[in-house]
Amino acid sequence: MQDSHQQDLRHQDSSQPGSYQQDSRQYSHQKSPAGQIWICPTPLGNLGDMTPRALDALRQADVVCAEDTRVTGKLLHAFDIHAHLVRMDENTIAQKAPEIVERVLRGENVAYCSDAGMPGVSDPGMKLVQIARQTGAPVTVLPGPTAGATAYVASGFSCPHYLFYGFFPRKAGEQTRVLQELAHIDAALIFYESPRRLTAALNAIAQAFPTRRVAVCRELTKIHEEVYIDSAEAVADEFTRRESAGQIRGEIVIVVDAPSDLEKQEEVQDAQQQAEQYARECIAEGKHSKRDIADEISERFHLSRNRAYRLVQSIH
Repeated sequence: MQDSHQQDLRHQDSSQPGSYQQDSRQYSHQKSPAGQIWICPTPLGNLGDMTPRALDALRQADVVCAEDTRVTGKLLHAFDIHAHLVRMDENTIAQKAPEIVERVLRGENVAYCSDAGMPGVSDPGMKLVQIARQTGAPVTVLPGPTAGATAYVASGFSCPHYLFYGFFPRKAGEQTRVLQELAHIDAALIFYESPRRLTAALNAIAQAFPTRRVAVCRELTKIHEEVYIDSAEAVADEFTRRESAGQIRGEIVIVVDAPSDLEKQEEVQDAQQQAEQYARECIAEGKHSKRDIADEISERFHLSRNRAYRLVQSIH
């Protein structure tokens, strides 16, 4: 297998950034009768992460749709790609996507780029994919840089599961509600956040999960990349200090570690106590059967149905 892999590498043509050869065969995007939409991931910050397949798609596209034509224009210039650019941001994509899809159905090839990373992940590009799927327009999603997955691995948190939420909620009430809903999930939690809202997010996380570890991943793949890891409270304190000094810059991903065994035990005990109190109140009111009460506390307090039923039966 090693000799075969080495031979594959020798057939790569490094002089052509957008080409890839294996066993003397050229792999490229072919224009189908109905055209094609290529979802093209772009570097998080390091141009060396641009993939040959994405470059090939951008070169062959009849039109390149972009979240921000200024950002994508600089990327195309860096690779000497000359393409017609169409802006499709969150304010315009719902209006422009049907027209773009119609062009694809007539035989044109279209590439879509977000400002950085994988289009469609907390990004307006998902609307284009959705409309294309609904109308039968061919869509090819090219693999490439993704900030959430990169940050998850960089955190070093050992839980094999993670939940990507997207951008952290802005309003305090929604922050509390979301964190309460996610508290019982046995997985690392991944959020995107902007520098100007980072400290508010970290303080909300510290209040909800004071003992959990948190990683703030900043400027991933760039020269000043930073992965800062500590307890939730310590991380909130550190970035509150930095904010007061005007030192928070760059794109940010927050990774919250999964609950520890101790936190899980405390959560179960707390839920059991709250469920018992609620069940006693319901039984005292006499409005519902014990089975209905058990079903309700099972859902409300995240208890198994058997445990909820035994709890209700134990109340006299």
